[in-house]
Parts: sequence; C-alpha cells; structure tokens
Amino acid sequence: MTGNVILESRDVGKRFGSFQAVEGVNYRVCEGESVGIIGPNGAGKTTFFNLLTGMFRPSSGSIHYRGQDVSGLSGDRRTALGLVRTFQLVSVFNTLPVIDNLVLAVLRGKPGLVSRCGFLFGRRRPKAVLAACEAALDRVGIDPLVWDQPTANLSYGNKRKLEIAMALALRPAVLLLDEPLAGLSDYEINEVRDLLHQVKRDFTLVIIEHKISRILDLVSRLSVMHEGHLIAEGPVETILADPTVRLVYWGEQQAEPAAANAEGSP
Repeated sequence: MTGNVILESRDVGKRFGSFQAVEGVNYRVCEGESVGIIGPNGAGKTTFFNLLTGMFRPSSGSIHYRGQDVSGLSGDRRTALGLVRTFQLVSVFNTLPVIDNLVLAVLRGKPGLVSRCGFLFGRRRPKAVLAACEAALDRVGIDPLVWDQPTANLSYGNKRKLEIAMALALRPAVLLLDEPLAGLSDYEINEVRDLLHQVKRDFTLVIIEHKISRILDLVSRLSVMHEGHLIAEGPVETILADPTVRLVYWGEQQAEPAAANAEGSP
C-alpha cells in the first residue's frame, strides 16, 4: 500500500453473546485505492463492514478514519464525515419517487444542510440538494423520464443503480459497497461494473464480494476473510494463487489457476 491511510481497523472484534463474528482484524485502506474484501458466505464480511461504517460498535479494538478514532460515532456521523456505504440487499423506498430517495439520503447523510423541521419534498426541495441528486442520477444512467416516478416501477438493476446514486450524491471520500452485484442479471452486472469503473477514480472504493471473478478487474488488492479472521491480503494475482485461499474457496489446492474457477462455489 502507498499513500495516506484513510480507513483502518486495529485489532477489531465483534461478539454476539457467545459467538465471535469478527476477531482481531487489522485492516488498512489508503486514499485512492480500490480494494476488495472476499470470503465464503458467513466469513464475517458484512459484520466487518458494519463495524467500519458504524452500524455496530466493536466489542474490542478500534476503527480509525483519517487518523481519528471513530469507534464511538454513529453511522450517520461517519456518513457526514465521508464514509458512505450501500447494502447487500437494495435499500430504497419503493413508495417514494426516485428523486426523493436521493433527497432523503442527502438530507439524512448531511444533517447540517437543513433542520429536522426543514425536511421537505416536492417544490420546496432545497435547490442545491436537488441539483446534486439530479447529477448523481444522470451519472448512473437512470432515465430522467422516471425520476419523478415511484421507485417501485424500477427494475432491480435500476434500483441498484439508484442506491449507488444515493451514495454518490453524498460525495463520499470512501465508498463501501456490500455485494453491489448480488441479485443482478449478467447484463445488469456488466452495467454496474462499467459504472463503478467510471466513478471509482473519484474516491476510495472498498467492495465486499464472495464470487471473486466479479471484482477482479475493479480492484488492485484483495483481503480474504474466513470465520471472522483476515487470513490473507495482497495483490489480486498473489491472492488467487494462495494455497490457503484456494482451500477455503474450493476445498482443495487445485492445480489449475484459481481465476478460471473464481465464479465457482461460494
């Protein structure tokens, strides 16, 4: 890694009762990097993301953003600082118009823009906020003809694009995507990957995925989680050839290049 560290976990762990979901994870991301966190289902990836972004507080260790210990800050406070995330399951309001999903996201993520009683839709949407939301929708390629339509009318792929637009409208310093390709068709996967290639230069990007092949061309470094531990980390080619990683993913140390099988099980 080169450059300034922007996001870091130090010996972080999370326990739920007697179950240790994440244990002793030391992780660093530098400004401008595009990196992936991979691992089989149940490896602790999403729990770790929740620790990074403030949905969970660590049971042990600490989270640091730009050198500041943010372990005690809420998710909303971290979003306001520039740590913005999406979720594995698309998280949008189907009953709201498309554009109002973005307005709501921006006003919640940047609480200094308006007071609580000033949260308004329709003609009285704050102009600066509306402009940022429209720019984000345009950037992800959602047709302006549907911006004022109910979000329920969108395809699942466009709902995923909408969620990414909601994140972009917050102008993140670090964008954390939890399986952004889950549930998409092959065509939609290619669309979202193309979008991420276009926008990733503008911020630090961290992607969770368990099917390695989906993110090989998006990231320069992979970190591998298994049973709550970080078991390997390094350049993509190094991780694909790592015997421990291949054992975790495919159950044996295969002779063939792992990339050829990266779409296979978990």
